Amino acid sequence: MGKPAPSERIHLGIIGLGGNGSGHLKAYLQMPDVQVVALCEVDRLHYRERPWGEGAAMGLDPAVDRVKKAYGERTEFKGVSTYTDYRELIARDDLDAVVVSTPDHWHALCTLEALRSGKDVYCEKPVTHFFAEGQAIYREAAKRNAIFQVGSQQRSDIYFRLAAEAVMNGLLGKITNVEVGLPTGYAEPMGDPQIAEPPEDLDYDKWCGPAPVLPYMRARHHRWWRGHSAYGGGTLMDFIGHHNDIAHWALGMDKSGPETVETVTWTASKPKIYDTPLHFEVRCQYPGGIVSSISDRHDGGVKFIGENGWITVDRGKIDASNREWIRESADRGKIKAYHSNDHRRNFIEGIRTRTPCIAPAETGHRSITPGHLGIVSAKLKRPLKWNAENERVIGDKGANTLLKSMPYREPMSFES
Repeated sequence: MGKPAPSERIHLGIIGLGGNGSGHLKAYLQMPDVQVVALCEVDRLHYRERPWGEGAAMGLDPAVDRVKKAYGERTEFKGVSTYTDYRELIARDDLDAVVVSTPDHWHALCTLEALRSGKDVYCEKPVTHFFAEGQAIYREAAKRNAIFQVGSQQRSDIYFRLAAEAVMNGLLGKITNVEVGLPTGYAEPMGDPQIAEPPEDLDYDKWCGPAPVLPYMRARHHRWWRGHSAYGGGTLMDFIGHHNDIAHWALGMDKSGPETVETVTWTASKPKIYDTPLHFEVRCQYPGGIVSSISDRHDGGVKFIGENGWITVDRGKIDASNREWIRESADRGKIKAYHSNDHRRNFIEGIRTRTPCIAPAETGHRSITPGHLGIVSAKLKRPLKWNAENERVIGDKGANTLLKSMPYREPMSFES
């Protein structure tokens, strides 16, 4: 078969062209039924956390070059449009879908704008920086019947699917404990901590957007921005959308959540330029008495412990007390986990068939909710009782107020 006609291709716009955004661009440029028609980025050229000129070039200019190289031989290719304002990209009436791969503090504004404009959305994890943003996004996606994919791509990995399916079918017996192992926070400056003028190719004020404009430094910019709560949630919120997402998938918590959440360890980051934790443990209790521990003290990945044995899974590796449970060809039972081998391709197929993706908006929001609650518990220094159905902390007005807060920099607002 030849390439699909232009009218049959999914027209895609990508917002954010750093590490993840560049990866998305590369993948979608290789799909013959996808046409990348628009790019948005406020940094024209950078090399992420690497010294200048080392490694792959990122930003708007290299992205344009990649599109031209991929599409240059197509007779119908008229170039790719570029923007520094996400709203202008989203306003295009020839776009079918938008990929949001910005830093966390921009996720909600870009995603809501896209949904309200009738676009389908792939948004990187964690789906939002603030809890209430996540509620708004999954409700808007449902209202619009939008196809939505959260970048929790481990659901499209065979090892994580095997582990989840074994738990779903009760092979481990009653699950008693789950250990969710996340990376440790930043013990030292992750780059040059000296305050400096932003690079000429970067519109730093626009990069900060709805967040505070902290003094610019390389140790708090590309890749390392998540060390400060103005822009991200540290390693806790970076990886909770991966490993805790798998825990929720296996436990059937995609539209539910824990009953109690308590942060029992929260050690401040040593460099004062960061305010997210170095070490942490968020302990949750789920229906049925299942106790979950989300901590950097565990081995990376997820470990499920049941009355009949255990399974541990991480990227590139899986093990179990009974290896028959995790043999690919084994029949683990009547419950078959959603099968996707390619997370980005799953999004495109969802658009074409109008069927839900493997990691829809509410799923992504629910998977990171224990992290949001853990941050509140750490700040208030008390455990929280959680009503997952109405998404409120029980009997704690202060906790609910803190959980629902969205401190945007004026004049920007959540409704703008």
